[in-house]
Amino acid sequence: MQPAAAAPRPGPAAAKKKNKMKKTKKIAKQLRPRAEAAEAAAAAAAAERAAAEQAAEEAARRARHLKSLSRRSGGERELEELVFGDSLNVEEDELLQRLAGPRRLNATERRSLQKESSDSEVENEAKGKLLSKKPAWVDEDDEAEENVDMTHRYRKDLMKSDAEKILTKKNLKRRLEEQFQRAMGGVPAWADLENRKKSKRTASDSDSDEDDNLLCRTGNFVSNSESLPRGILKMKTCLPANQERLANGRLATVQFHPSAQVVMTAGHDRSVSLFQVDGIRNPRIQSIYLESFPIYKACFSVDGEQVIATGTHHKMFFVYDMMSGSIIPIQKVRGVEERFLRNFEVSPDGSFMLLTGTSGYLHLLSMKTKELISTMKVNGRCTASAFTPDSSKIYSYSKEGEVFIWDVRSRKCLHKFEDEGSLEGKCIAVSKNNQYVACGSASGVVNLYTTDVCLKENRPKPVKAIMNLVTSATCVTFNPTTEILAVASREMDEAVKLAETLFRFLKEGTGENGPVTEV
Repeated sequence: MQPAAAAPRPGPAAAKKKNKMKKTKKIAKQLRPRAEAAEAAAAAAAAERAAAEQAAEEAARRARHLKSLSRRSGGERELEELVFGDSLNVEEDELLQRLAGPRRLNATERRSLQKESSDSEVENEAKGKLLSKKPAWVDEDDEAEENVDMTHRYRKDLMKSDAEKILTKKNLKRRLEEQFQRAMGGVPAWADLENRKKSKRTASDSDSDEDDNLLCRTGNFVSNSESLPRGILKMKTCLPANQERLANGRLATVQFHPSAQVVMTAGHDRSVSLFQVDGIRNPRIQSIYLESFPIYKACFSVDGEQVIATGTHHKMFFVYDMMSGSIIPIQKVRGVEERFLRNFEVSPDGSFMLLTGTSGYLHLLSMKTKELISTMKVNGRCTASAFTPDSSKIYSYSKEGEVFIWDVRSRKCLHKFEDEGSLEGKCIAVSKNNQYVACGSASGVVNLYTTDVCLKENRPKPVKAIMNLVTSATCVTFNPTTEILAVASREMDEAVKLAETLFRFLKEGTGENGPVTEV
């Protein structure tokens, strides 16, 4: 094989030309920044010249405008003198009179001036109503939305899903309003501001138009009576109120809310549950759990904002504030020395709370502060107590079958009478119209007395004796119209009787297999 031929070397002319091109590129590279700087300076100078020319044109335009304004015609000058007066030709005496103050007006001039001022005040007031007030300043932090942690133990029940772990304050407020409306069965009248304003605005007009509205429409103007119809009443079993959360233990308390369509259940499973009663689904509103606290009795306050619960073997009791969602433990009431606090009653006016102690002691507490007011004592052991509807008296039933009547204001015993045939007192109730007193004994007999006779005689005769129960009567209560007396016993399944106080009626059983703890 022949060796490859070597590449020819460049001649002197080619090398010289190559060096010259390198020097040219180097010089051009050095001169490039200077050229760019010169171009930038020229552009800046052109911009300054354009700005100066624009400013000069603006100044010339303003000068022409001022010059045109200074040229006033003779008609304009005459109009100015007519409206404002000729201040150049004012004589010295007239000027002194103006400086001295306004002259006194006669009666005619004063009346005309007052009329003009009143008209101007009316016009200014009308204009002021039309003009909307603007805020003096606006804080940007007020518009920023603040988030709230919903995983807190007091706000967990407000979460509808796991995605709502964080809510804004506005959404949390809306959620609390919805929960309050469900608990109250709708928007209360005092919270509906629009309807309150409308009612105030139309109150005066409704009085004058009431007769006209009555004549302009037809229909049934007689409303239904609140009293029950005479004869046999038809009853049917409805959907269980607590079907969405059945109790794990025995229920100790079932009570309706004083003003809303809400029912409360509490029992030995250490929980208090609230349900919305709609007859279709009866949804659960809320449940609270009291740790290591089997509930003996729970009761709404009169305003419906609190729930008071006592335990089976505890000195303390709990107060659940429904408005704030807080659970307040009352560890000890000063002056009350009891091993257990179980049975209690709340006065109808919401002022007092009566604790039934051992050895016949009755402790009267203030409902507002939960502090002791006074202590009363009956002979023997007190088994049940009841306030009168006006909260002026207390009926206490002893185990020996005696009923003591106390005056709440003076805390003195007004009268005492014996329940006829009672071997051991169990329960007592006063009707809503303060006409009857029902006493239930261990023998199952419930005696019905009139309050007038109870205040006068030591051994009154009962108006009626209900003897349908074969076990001890543990619960008696009247309906709101005092027409039906319910009697129940927890010692036998379905042991409940409904007896009318005014006319014939008797109903046995509840349709449920199990003992009745409360009616």
